Amino acid sequence: MRREMNGVTKGRFEMFSNNDEAVINKKLPKELLLRIFSFLDVVTLCRCAQVSRAWNVLALDGSNWQRIDLFDFQRDIEGRVVENISKRCGGFLRKLSLRGCLGVGDNALRIFAQNCRNIEVLNLNGCTKITDTTCTSLSKFCSKLRHLDLASCTSITNLSLKALSEGCPLLEQLNISWCDQVTKDGIQALVRGCGGLKALFLKGCTQLEDEALKYIGAHCPELVTLNLQTCLQITDDGLITICRGCHKLQSLCASGCSNITDAILNALGQNCPRLRILEVARCSQLTDVGFTTLAKNCHELEKMDLEECVQITDSTLIQLSIYCPRLQVLSLSHCELITDDGIRHLGNGACAHDRLEVIELDNCPLITDASLEHLKSCHSLERIELYDCQQITRAGIKRLRTHLPNIKVHAYFAPVTPPPSVGGSRQRFCRCCIIL
Repeated sequence: MRREMNGVTKGRFEMFSNNDEAVINKKLPKELLLRIFSFLDVVTLCRCAQVSRAWNVLALDGSNWQRIDLFDFQRDIEGRVVENISKRCGGFLRKLSLRGCLGVGDNALRIFAQNCRNIEVLNLNGCTKITDTTCTSLSKFCSKLRHLDLASCTSITNLSLKALSEGCPLLEQLNISWCDQVTKDGIQALVRGCGGLKALFLKGCTQLEDEALKYIGAHCPELVTLNLQTCLQITDDGLITICRGCHKLQSLCASGCSNITDAILNALGQNCPRLRILEVARCSQLTDVGFTTLAKNCHELEKMDLEECVQITDSTLIQLSIYCPRLQVLSLSHCELITDDGIRHLGNGACAHDRLEVIELDNCPLITDASLEHLKSCHSLERIELYDCQQITRAGIKRLRTHLPNIKVHAYFAPVTPPPSVGGSRQRFCRCCIIL
């Protein structure tokens, strides 16, 4: 890939003529060839550029390089490649993904920003060499930027958010997951200049407190997606402000935010009726009371991750079966109070026949083969997780597959403890116990 990007005019394909007056060039106007080239991927364009001088000009025309994804070549991409691309594409480039390109740093992206001022979507996920200097360059030259992914760029600080706020007012989506130097001051600066934010990914930003969420709630009324996974300092106060200020919210991830309570579910139900995705894994203070309010008010729910919400019972499943007809994915792993009766209601609910695609029941010890019988009528069911459901049997899974032959069932059956030796005096311990 690197050889082709850096020296596209060196080689020639033997199967093509080196003569620029080849038949295809005579029969088809350059405008049509250029249009054909616009449908080709990066590698194919580079190969076409090696056919002849005429094709080199056409293949490397900036209009063919409006969208570039270099993830597949991340190990080969160095700063000079990005610089060459930016010079070739110029103002034509709208979308660039450098995800995982560890060799790209601030200097290359400064040149890129200067040359590609119409960039709208930029993915720098995992480009660990970049610092606040890159965001300063983007702020200075790329005022049309709408989507920016800086996940795992751990050198990013509040200075980057301040720069983006000042120079990228059209920003709609920002991912700064695992940028753990960011604090409430950075969020405050960001939202004051980028009030049109629709998606904000803050996963693993462990310094964020409720104050940061209050700034978001006050300045981002268009927010649709918010990810706060493992933001451990977040409490009800901050999230309630989000609910009251962001009525268009459709997706919320608060998994690992163990301080939140039913007050959040009540606030979502009262303020965010368009909610489609809710992920609250490991939020052990949530109960049936909160999920009842949520289900009765958020009828568009499609995906729910309730893993390790250990207080919920069949009552939550009854409410979901009645009020959430669009439910497609439901995780109940480690919800140890769920029984076959809850699954029965779910299997008879509005979502069961045409909507429900995935259900995860790992480590639900009260679930038996009866639950599988209740799910036989879920014709859209594609996958079910049953790890460590000790009352599930192979026979039960086999019966389920007779009704849903394409379903993927993930289960684990522990080896049977061998019987004691006849007439022996050895204790009845399985091998695991002996090892322990």
